[in-house]
Amino acid sequence: MLRWHLLSLRLWAPAAAAIELLAGVGMVFGIGLLIPHISTRAAVYGTTGSAVVTTLLLGLILGPQLVAEQKMNGTYEFVLTMPVPRSAAALAWYTVTLVIGLPAAAATLAAGMLRYGITLSPAPQLVVAVLLSVFTATMLGYAVANAVSQPMVTIILSELFIFLAFGYAPINFPPSQMPAWLVGINRGLPFLPMATTVRDGLTHRVVSDVAISYVVLCCWAVGSVLLALLALGRRR
Repeated sequence: MLRWHLLSLRLWAPAAAAIELLAGVGMVFGIGLLIPHISTRAAVYGTTGSAVVTTLLLGLILGPQLVAEQKMNGTYEFVLTMPVPRSAAALAWYTVTLVIGLPAAAATLAAGMLRYGITLSPAPQLVVAVLLSVFTATMLGYAVANAVSQPMVTIILSELFIFLAFGYAPINFPPSQMPAWLVGINRGLPFLPMATTVRDGLTHRVVSDVAISYVVLCCWAVGSVLLALLALGRRR
């Protein structure tokens, strides 16, 4: 399945990688344009948050939209008939997401460090945080793509996810800058926990509620996998 995904994305992958790189680095430099005299704390939040967003884009947007395209051109049912476990397609797409998204995230962090002169301190838990965050985003997008029968609805929902992440989730700034009720909602959604766990792996004593964030992410990951398996099971 991994080889099939890579071959089917041989034209998309370079463009997706370029978009990821431009999006991440562009956000980092854009924050400096919006806030000319940016503080170190704001630069750390903006840089690490931009890296998190780059890891979300593929899983929440590109993945579901590719599944929607497969449904429209008739290859979706062909993929389901392949003599491989249902989980193989999801894990293959997860691998592709890591291969394309991680270099862009690393470049985003490097751009922020060079632009603002900040220092990040990667810790061992960063590996777990990144793998879990990307897995959760990928499985959530994959579950929606398989559960929704109408391709256009899938595309709209995938774009809604990233709109919610950008506009209503404290990814690029501290949660304390939002109303308490909205922070409470975000604590139950996956976007803030993704930012919290990854930021905890890159910084020292900048974020709190890290353990709770891991629990929330695990719940979303398991729930998304179960939803995807249920949707795929109905199509057998």
